[in-house]
Amino acid sequence: MPRVLETGDTDESAGPDEALYARMRWNMPLSPEHAGLLLDRLDLRPGQRIADLGCGWGELLLSAVGRAGAGTSGIGIDDDASVLERGRREALRRGLPAEFVRADAAAWRGAADRVLCTGAAHAFGGTGDALRALADVVPPGGRLLYGDGFWSRSPAPEAVGLLGEGIGSLTDLLEAARAAGWRVIHVSEADQREWDDFESTFRAGRQEWLLDHEDHPRAAEIREWLDGREREYVTVYRGILGFAYLILAH
Repeated sequence: MPRVLETGDTDESAGPDEALYARMRWNMPLSPEHAGLLLDRLDLRPGQRIADLGCGWGELLLSAVGRAGAGTSGIGIDDDASVLERGRREALRRGLPAEFVRADAAAWRGAADRVLCTGAAHAFGGTGDALRALADVVPPGGRLLYGDGFWSRSPAPEAVGLLGEGIGSLTDLLEAARAAGWRVIHVSEADQREWDDFESTFRAGRQEWLLDHEDHPRAAEIREWLDGREREYVTVYRGILGFAYLILAH
């Protein structure tokens, strides 16, 4: 099983694949301060069950469980075994009652008082499908933290070609939530600094690997990937693709 490096970890034997998420706190444009605001609006309380569908390594889930207090438990659902293992290690290190299960997030039908689903709409088939499916998962009186992309400015054809045609405006996203039966409790979006940090930390693990392995057989491949990703961000969708966080209830 590939080992995912964590922030501050320096494993000389790790390759570029293991280094991919090594310097990321979580896989979305979100600062710790913004995350704290969202978790406050989620109305976390002791004893709740919290689920994260498409959790990755579950940092936001673990933050929620720790914030909610005594008697709270968490479950993270994802189909990537390597990132789930990172979540298990971190839950154990912090002594937090959270389990991580390899499964299809869209097929999960467990019970939870609070649900997180950020950047995982694709697992459900798109924004509308995700919001309708999640309405069946969150019980009446529960709340959902939902994160999804939107066009903050009209995209050029290159951006649509790169990121797909299923993205709408923030207004479209809010209307899709209401159409699925949700009430919008809170809405905020990632700012430019959050986006820049997200994109930079996504590349950072492999940047560090490349600096230490210039003669590696995969060095040219990784350099091309890094430079290409940076160019795409800066020239195609920086300042154009937004990311919204919605606190929803029904």
